[in-house]
Amino acid sequence: MGDSVGEAEAPALGAAMKAGGVDFRSVASTGGGGVVGETAAPTWDRLPKTLKSFAPDVVAYQVTTYDWGTPAEQRKAYERLARTVNEAGAELLLVSAPPFELDDFYRPHEAEIETAPESARHVAADHPDTVGFLDASTLWGDDSGADQAQRSKDGIHSCQQGSAAFAVWFGERLKEQYGFEPADADEWATGTWTGDKVYSKLGCG
Repeated sequence: MGDSVGEAEAPALGAAMKAGGVDFRSVASTGGGGVVGETAAPTWDRLPKTLKSFAPDVVAYQVTTYDWGTPAEQRKAYERLARTVNEAGAELLLVSAPPFELDDFYRPHEAEIETAPESARHVAADHPDTVGFLDASTLWGDDSGADQAQRSKDGIHSCQQGSAAFAVWFGERLKEQYGFEPADADEWATGTWTGDKVYSKLGCG
């Protein structure tokens, strides 16, 4: 689950999970995908149906660039997400977003964007048996302009290499959490997913 940032990561993640023998479905959504505030209505409408039809064991929610609200509103939304996912028989992994460039669209919401990961971490701490928190800064760092962040030309999304790095990192976290054995990157990293249309839209090579 996530927004367009997650949508750019999904092709690599799907290829990595398939190579590891895991069924995977992305419900990341451009221009939305979040669970906080006014933009979240489509997510809440779609999520119960997805959980019922797909019946996942683990749901990963990457904090979106649209999770705007007070810390209390953010925690309430993440609590609702945890409850919805757990009641469907799945565990929830809340994943912090990569650092991204705060352009004119995002800058007015800078404070809300900054509090969202800590709000997610707080909810995970309250439900240690059914909710986890993954700090993606261990992969991306905290500076969207640094090479480590692996952002595309727009400073927000990732191209194929960055998405592959995320898939490797996420597979390692699943191994730590659940004993999942990720496939070697050589088995999937140069697959057909690299030609997904999401990357051409981002101007990726």
